[in-house]
Parts: sequence; structure tokens; C-alpha cells
Amino acid sequence: MFKKILIANRGEIACRVIKTARRMGIQTVAVYSDADARAPFVAMADEAVHIGPSPAAQSYLIADKIIAACKATGAEAVHPGYGFLSERTSFAEQLAAEGIAFIGPPVNAIAAMGDKIESKKLAKAAGVNVVPGFVGEIEDTEHAVRISNEIGYPVMMKASAGGGGKGMRLAYTEQDVREGFEAVKREGLNSFGDDRVFIEKFILNPRHIEIQILGDQHGNILYLNERECSIQRRHQKVVEEAPSPFVTPKMRKAMGEQCVALARAVGYYSAGTVELIVSGADPSGESFYFLEMNTRLQVEHPVTECITGIDLVEQMIRVAAGEKLAFTQDDVKIEGWAIENRVYAEDPYRGFLPSTGRLVRYNPPVEGWTDDGSANGRRGVDGVRVDDGVYEGGEVSMFYDPMIAKLITWGETRDEAADLQIAALDAFEIEGLGHNIDFVSAIMQHPRFRSGELTTGFIAEEYPEGFTGAAASDAVKTHLAAIAGFIATARADRARQISGQLDGALEPPYDWTVTIGDQSFEVALDEDVTVNGEVIDLALEYTPGDRLVQAEVDDTVYGVKVEPTRSGLRMTTRGAIHNVQILPSRIAHLTRHMIEKVPPDLSKFLICPMPGLLVALHVAEGDKVEAGQPLAVVEAMKMENILRAEKSATVKKVNAKAGDSLAVDAIILELE
Repeated sequence: MFKKILIANRGEIACRVIKTARRMGIQTVAVYSDADARAPFVAMADEAVHIGPSPAAQSYLIADKIIAACKATGAEAVHPGYGFLSERTSFAEQLAAEGIAFIGPPVNAIAAMGDKIESKKLAKAAGVNVVPGFVGEIEDTEHAVRISNEIGYPVMMKASAGGGGKGMRLAYTEQDVREGFEAVKREGLNSFGDDRVFIEKFILNPRHIEIQILGDQHGNILYLNERECSIQRRHQKVVEEAPSPFVTPKMRKAMGEQCVALARAVGYYSAGTVELIVSGADPSGESFYFLEMNTRLQVEHPVTECITGIDLVEQMIRVAAGEKLAFTQDDVKIEGWAIENRVYAEDPYRGFLPSTGRLVRYNPPVEGWTDDGSANGRRGVDGVRVDDGVYEGGEVSMFYDPMIAKLITWGETRDEAADLQIAALDAFEIEGLGHNIDFVSAIMQHPRFRSGELTTGFIAEEYPEGFTGAAASDAVKTHLAAIAGFIATARADRARQISGQLDGALEPPYDWTVTIGDQSFEVALDEDVTVNGEVIDLALEYTPGDRLVQAEVDDTVYGVKVEPTRSGLRMTTRGAIHNVQILPSRIAHLTRHMIEKVPPDLSKFLICPMPGLLVALHVAEGDKVEAGQPLAVVEAMKMENILRAEKSATVKKVNAKAGDSLAVDAIILELE
């Protein structure tokens, strides 16, 4: 077994590998960029080596720096995590040349399967169903247009070396291809150092199901069941679960055995994932197509660990050290259900724009996952597990992926795991930047999610106008009104105790008018708590200043984040933000005399919606523009965002130039 390994990655996956290595008695080495100097994984490792500036292309993507760190520290092996160099053939070859073990598959398998173009050719030759498409070299945009027209729209343009949702664009028309092809090439080059692109038919209403593969260097290859990863946004997975509510035992066996055969054809060992597109319209599950093989650990590996009890990181290390798998296919079981939500630094209330900045407050529902070596321990604390690599006061940088943490829950049933997600998300406190906690909570509550009728179009279909918060029932609003009235009384009681008041201490109000949206509730706190005259059974503890309130109302448990506002509270729970107005009942009727503030007209400005780099500016002062016309391209978190004109206008003034770093809400152009 290795005595020391280096983790060629950052963030939560670096923390994840370090924890398992520590339990196995293996020393660890971290490498870090300028942006990660104070990151938790750096402090957690036994040694840490600085490898360069913040951009990944100048640090984490430079193999020579990783190898130099191995030599300097005496690391015998490298775990690449996911992303960065994890599927780079040249990196594995360089390590082999230096006598350093690669904790991953053999070089030939990475070469054969890690390249999406070559893997499709191989799968086709092996008789595996593949999605119709063009897998050769694409010369330029015109060539891409001709190919797309031949395949038939919609088509998907993908960077050959891409992964994690980067370097992918869906095109419904020829114009989409013309606008997106060069962007896909740039994203592939910037993120993976490879600008090759392939194009394939986009299957409408597909389910994304993947099979976890695990093999050793002695010819043993197993499949560790499937994961359902259909809920995606911009081709980036948001929710993953294991097992899939769609897959039957017969389907599981057929998919698993075919994926094992594919892995065996390239002499695969270590952990890997075969991704399949499955037609949700075919309940037999026979209409599945090979999509790609990820020759690395997946972000969503914890859900597989939860239902099988198998530590995938430990197995990768043992396989790399030459050990045989200690279990067979018959030993692989499915126990319960696991769901993972990715908590991203993006604002669903503003079109899911990336949101970088400082984590002013970061308080997960349970402590970060601790590897105690047990199958049950892999399910976290009472079925709740948090895999993270951030800390309160730290910064979510524009240079890397926007994921803050992974929230994993395990239950005996799918509904139990989803209910645990809702409760844990309500207790997950993040302040200082936008995040998607409300959004994933809304998904967990959605009737279609609960039914298991999932496709990759779920988010686009269920939230066509964007996300405004999960719908709250009248019962939930009534319960929130009761909680708000209790909090208002406690705050008023605290205020009356301030010394030096002119008329002495006053009794706090006990009768409140609470307004939530367009509904008003009369809340009274006397011997009983009543809302609109109905008695409410309310139990909670609150001290002014508390940010999170745990309450039980009529046998329903809530976790409510509260933030004081000028006229009441901002209350967040069950996937929605509620701006609640709370006034003593004796004066509430006066609000109808208040003048409503009219928001300013911002349509004459092109405003940067997120912190990022201005990659391109398509217009100059004096140019006439039409509604929908691309005006600028802003890159944030390795993704390019096209900013378009809202209406016909003339460019009056240009305030920025290509190459500028822009803050959120910075004015790029003024229009007239």
C-alpha cells in the first residue's frame, strides 16, 4: 500500500480523498493555487505545495508542476479527482514515465474512452448503440452547419475533451449553430486545452442514467448499480439519485452487463462511469444509447456509496496499489435510497446567473462528512451527509466551478430521502452570495419529481419562465404567519426593555396583522395563538438575533431562516423567500395611505448580470441594435454568457472594453 499520495485537485473532492486516505493510514499532499491558499483542503493535508496563480490553466492544469510537487514531497501516487487532469492521457503517461502511480484507469483506457469522439467509434465497432451524429474532425462553422442540417435539428455540439457540463451547446436552428460553435470551441480550449468539437442528434425527452463501474488489475470488473441524473440545467447535473425510479432489475442487469463488456474491451480498471441516454417513452428500458464513459470518479459518487456501502475512493486507491477487489458482483446490493443535491453559487431568482463572492455565513445542516470506515457512516449523520470544501469567511472564486457543497441524504425509501433533503436544505445557511438552495428544495417537493417521471428537460419544462420560489400552500402561509407573530412579539418585548424610554416600559403588542404576498392574517398571542380566529398549536424558541428558527406548527416541523427588514421579516423555508410585513393590528390599516415606490427604468442600460470577464463586445457607440441582438459576451466560472438587447435602440455610450473584469451590475453600455 502507498505511504503518501498527492491529490491533484481542489475543493470538496480534495477533502474527500484526504479523509479516506487518512483513515487508511496514508499521508497526503495537497497542491494549491493563489486563490486556494487558505482553503480547507490545504490545511487538512499533511503537506501542501503552491503551484501557481489562480487560473487553472496556470496551476491545476500544468502537469509538470504536479509532478514536481510529487518529487519534492516523495508522493508515490496521484489521485486526480474529477475535472482538471483527471482524464488527460498525457498526464497519466508523464506520471508513468516518472514511476509515479496514477490512481485511475490505464492510459489506453483513458485514450479510448476519455475522448468522446474515439469512444463513440469504439462503442459502435463493439456493437453498442450510439446516438446518431458526426464523430470526425469538424473544420469550421460552415462545416458544422452542414453536418447539423444533415443530422436534423435539434443537435448537440460538444467539446471532445469536455465534461461537467462545460463545452456543450444545444442548437435548434442553423443560427444557433452559427452563434454557438465557436463558443464551444473556446470553452473546450479554455477548460480542457482541446478545441475539437463533435455534433450529435439530441434525443428529445431523454433520461440520463449512468452505470458505476469498478475493476481491478486482475481482470475483475463489476457494476455498482445505476444513478439517475436526469435533472440537469445547461447540461450540468443538479440532482442525482440511486437507484433510479425508472430502472427495473431486468434493465439494471442488461445495462450493467453491457457496460462491463465495454469496459472489458479496453482493459479497464479503477472506478469509471458509463453514461447512457435512455428513452423515457420506452418502459422496457431497451432503448438506451451509449453516451460517453467518464474514466474517473464522478461528482455524484456518494449516492452509490450510500446504497452499496462501498467506499469508491478507497477502492480506487487499493486497485492502484495492485490489490484485488474483495467482493464479487453478487455482493453488490441496493440498500435504501440516496439523493444528492449540488449546492451551487448561482442565483435562481436571477436566471441562475453565477454568483461569486465571500461566504459571509456558511453553516451546513450537519458537520462535513467524516470517514469512519463503516457502510452506515457513509450515509452521514442520521441520513444526512455534506461533502464540502469551503468555510465561513472564505471566497467562492470566479476561476473555478461554482459548486459550494454536495448535500446527500439516505432513507429507507425515495420519499424519505427527499423529505430529509427538504429539512436539511431548510437548515442550510448560506449568506453573502446567491445560491440554489431554494431551487433544489422546490424540486424535492415537486409532484413530478415525487412521481419519478423525470427527463433531462424537467427544469426547462417545469420552470419555463424561470424560478420565483416554490409555491406555498395556504396552510404553510398560515403557519408562517403564526411564527412571524411570535417573533414580532419577542422582538417588541426586547425593544421595550431598552433603558431611557420617555414614557417608561410599555407592554409589547400581542395582536398583529401579518401580510404574506397578497394575503393578510390576523395573528393574536394571548392564552392561545390564533390566526384569523383559529387556534394554532405552536412550539418554538426564539431570541432576537436568531437567524434560524426551528418550529413545530400543528404537527408540521419547519426550519425557517429569518432576516429582519424595515417592515417585518424576510422568511425563507420550503424552497421560497417570503417578504413578510408585520404591523400591530391597531395601525396596519394605515398602510393603504402609503405611496408605492416606482422602480427605476433600467432598460436603457446593458448591465453585467454577474462578476466576470468581458470576452467580447459586438457594438460601438452610435450603432443601432435590434431586440435580441447579441451585444456582449461575459465569461464567469468557465462558462460564456451572451448578453442581448432587450429592445431596439442606439448605443449612446460604451463603458467597458473586451478584457475588462466586471463587477455585478456594472454598466457595460448605455442605450437611447
